[in-house]
Amino acid sequence: MHDGIEVEAIHHHPKNTICDCCQGQMIEIGSTLVREEAKFIPAKMMKVQHIEHAYECKDCKVDSSQPAQIKRGKAPQPAIQRSIASPSVLAKVIYDKFAQYLPLYRQVKEWNRYGLNTNDKNLSNWVIRVAHDWLLPVYERMKELMMAKSVLHVDETYGQIINRSDGKSGQANAYNWVFRSVPSQGPTMTLFQSALSRARSVLESFIEGFSGTIVCDGYSAYDKLEGVNFANCWAHVRRYWLKADSKNGRIGVKYCDDLYRLERQFKRLSPSKRRKKRQKYSKPIVEEFLHWVETSPFYGKNALAKAAEYTLNRANGLKLFLNDGRIEMDNNPAENAIRPNVIGRKNWLFSVSEAGAKANAICLSIAETAKSNGVDFYEYIKKLFTDLPNLGVQQNPEILDQYMPWSKMIQAECSK
Repeated sequence: MHDGIEVEAIHHHPKNTICDCCQGQMIEIGSTLVREEAKFIPAKMMKVQHIEHAYECKDCKVDSSQPAQIKRGKAPQPAIQRSIASPSVLAKVIYDKFAQYLPLYRQVKEWNRYGLNTNDKNLSNWVIRVAHDWLLPVYERMKELMMAKSVLHVDETYGQIINRSDGKSGQANAYNWVFRSVPSQGPTMTLFQSALSRARSVLESFIEGFSGTIVCDGYSAYDKLEGVNFANCWAHVRRYWLKADSKNGRIGVKYCDDLYRLERQFKRLSPSKRRKKRQKYSKPIVEEFLHWVETSPFYGKNALAKAAEYTLNRANGLKLFLNDGRIEMDNNPAENAIRPNVIGRKNWLFSVSEAGAKANAICLSIAETAKSNGVDFYEYIKKLFTDLPNLGVQQNPEILDQYMPWSKMIQAECSK
């Protein structure tokens, strides 16, 4: 258990401290801690009433030549107008769904047990509303900062939206895209984007204004965008050669493993030092590997020929990591970042509306970015729902910088 946890000591004394031999009063000679156990205290629901008090000046009231002086206390603005949902309730609903992967319909019974009568449609409306009003401005500020970077990891996975605006069946695949910055360029950010398709236009729209390198898999949408270089993923290459279960397949895997062995040695180096090491040690292996693939007679439609074709078609993208120490040699950071979406998908099954899918993407983005910056997601969003409704962020968007997960204030108040 954590060091700072509250301790309750229960002392056990003999029922009778009279000596059985001489009938004298016995004295304590010591104590022994025999065990420690965890005690669970269930959460409880409270009704909080905000009452505004008015004051007036009696002296001015008597003096008819002066207007009456009245002052009134002002209650803070709620996260949702005319709703019983407090910041703590909203934060708990979102935390349970996006950190504990507990779907809303399964949360309802727990809320009823605590004394809050609600239903999953109500909870869904709360999530969509606060995601749009208070988490979206934070998300959009993160996106601005992310697009100013020069290296991004990108990946995508399928999802399901029942009520689609494009006329397609609710059984058709929708998609969640994930964009992740790299640690060498400041605090790590992970942003999800919900979309109805996997088309290149989704990528183009999201990264508008971005210039630099995108680390990605071999999907065809990752190609031919102005101002963008696409660095391909060696983990995907290795998988292709691993499927070609043969002597040549094992040779291809060994080339990849040799590169990964070097990467593990270079992991903690600065980008400039890592680039120098790669030029000296990794570059000859890459060149030898590509030459071997190019000059070997891998023809046909078998797994070996597919591995060779996949490798040669992406040769330029596979070499990019050699020239920039900030670029990883695979897209594992994005693939790891998209896992919470996949886990959540198994529990949530689908989104009913596009608005719900967008809210999911926003909440997941805030959750994963908070986690990678050492911030307690529940405490963080509770603070956002408490503070932002009273700060006029629409008129003063610069305030949002104080509420980024890596800001001094958030690190001080919401760290794990």
